[in-house]
Amino acid sequence: MLRTFILFFGLLTLSTNTFGQHFYPNDSKNQPTMDDIFSVKETFKYEVKYGFFKLGWVEVELLSDTLYDGSLKKHLVTEIRSNPKIPLVGTELDVFQSLFYVNENGFPVTSYYWKDNIDEGKYKEIVYDFDRDLNVVRYKEEDNTRDTLDLIEPATAGHVIFYFSRLFAGKDTISVLPVFVTKRLGYIIMQNSSKIEMRNYAPFDAAVETYLSEGTTDNIDGPFGFSGNFRAWFLADDLRVPLEARVKVLFGNAIVRLIEYKREEL
Repeated sequence: MLRTFILFFGLLTLSTNTFGQHFYPNDSKNQPTMDDIFSVKETFKYEVKYGFFKLGWVEVELLSDTLYDGSLKKHLVTEIRSNPKIPLVGTELDVFQSLFYVNENGFPVTSYYWKDNIDEGKYKEIVYDFDRDLNVVRYKEEDNTRDTLDLIEPATAGHVIFYFSRLFAGKDTISVLPVFVTKRLGYIIMQNSSKIEMRNYAPFDAAVETYLSEGTTDNIDGPFGFSGNFRAWFLADDLRVPLEARVKVLFGNAIVRLIEYKREEL
């Protein structure tokens, strides 16, 4: 369940918008670029709930650039930790990592993706290697199966949806992201909207302006029956901070909500 949404981080500039109860620029008329997002240091912490159960927490952070395959890549890390108080779950700790770069169209694309199953001591339990010289994706999955798939751009392992989705949030448009996951190519399709909705989140003192994006998946089968519709809310600020996702699973919805957010200008 905790893997379901990894579809979705100092000095602050004061906002002049009377509706935005946060201290970040409210210039939401222009879509952010990846350079805009990289101009700050962000850390995120989300709480994951399913019904009355608090399943755990998700923390997201962009680390220092990493040299890979002859060039510097961005290094995105998502840590997913279970709530040990949940019966029959215990302590689960998975770390998902992506080395990626921004292509000529301004989209983040994956070079190398892996999962470390920390609590079981299984490192690189899942690996997806994107070879753009041969135009293939090589993978190793949890069951140790290995194979290659044809590479379709902008190719990702799903992890960088965290950034890709922010480029379109708040704009009346459809975005489509190819995702290589569970041994195959699938797609995440999102209908984005410029309509403003006021919502409350823990990091902010009062209700904030948000944008809603509604999406679905094609050829993706996730855990607990996830393979269908979802909704995601983004802050109506200059960087479209991901605030919440509601993911449809077999018997209801998993809810991922932002509970901590830090932003520092670089």
